[in-house]
Amino acid sequence: MFPRRQLNLTCYLRAPDLCSSRLRTTMTTKILDHIVHLTPPGTVQETAEQFRQLGFNVLDGGVHAGGLTANSLVVLGDHVYLELISFTKPLEAYPPSDPSRKARESHKWASRVPGWIDYAFLGNGSLTPPQRISDIINSRRDESEGPLYLDEVPGGRTRPDGEVLKWVITSPAKAKSILPFFCGDVTDRRLRVPTQPDSTSPHPCGARGIAHIRLLTSRSSFAAEYKELSVVIETPPISHTPTEAKWYLSTLNGLRAPTIILSTPVDQEQENFVVNTSLPRIYEVGFWVGEDDKEGSITTPFAKIVWVR
Repeated sequence: MFPRRQLNLTCYLRAPDLCSSRLRTTMTTKILDHIVHLTPPGTVQETAEQFRQLGFNVLDGGVHAGGLTANSLVVLGDHVYLELISFTKPLEAYPPSDPSRKARESHKWASRVPGWIDYAFLGNGSLTPPQRISDIINSRRDESEGPLYLDEVPGGRTRPDGEVLKWVITSPAKAKSILPFFCGDVTDRRLRVPTQPDSTSPHPCGARGIAHIRLLTSRSSFAAEYKELSVVIETPPISHTPTEAKWYLSTLNGLRAPTIILSTPVDQEQENFVVNTSLPRIYEVGFWVGEDDKEGSITTPFAKIVWVR
């Protein structure tokens, strides 16, 4: 049994200035937007080919504003996408006096080990208080606890066809956090995420949508991170023990809801993952597939994929 979403999603598909203030301030904050997969500098095209060999349809993305990173996209039938991203050049390619070197050094993913490195929920594109995602979420807890999210900043990229895309990013207040960031479109989301049928399905591997994201955390951090994630999702978990919690998320399309799982390690491999990986520590991503499609799990050069029937 999977919950059917009954959401008015009109405003998520249009420029945010067309959405009413009431919709913005009452919007759900648990719509899964995309998952980020990082590989070494200059390897976007190589990674795209690796994912094609795994059975995914891959679309060319483009270079982000500022020129530091480039991406390719895997768009799923639930309209969630995988962002296959890499830095365009290694750090040593920038002269010490080049302003771009400082931007490269201070980028939030500059020190991340390749693999599943981050995930995003869908924002509303607003830079105006109190309609910003940061205001909405921060208002859900006592001021004495401090904000969970920083003020919004604009972002964007240019597609290979020259189309300029703009969005707003809402980042967790902690430099290292289990929480998602939010991406809210200023231009139409369909420009950022091509969701016409030939781009989303069928994937040769049978992937139809995201089944789960599994986050691993230490036993000492579990309770605090469970509390913070609960504030963002704002609905009770479907299960909760002292070592694992699961919540249903929403997507813009599809009937099988994905789950986000926060859990502590159950074996030495997972213990090592927690020790050696920076937050948010995405251990694996599961994909819904059909009864006659793939089963089990596979590993890209840097990340774990699970097929879920």
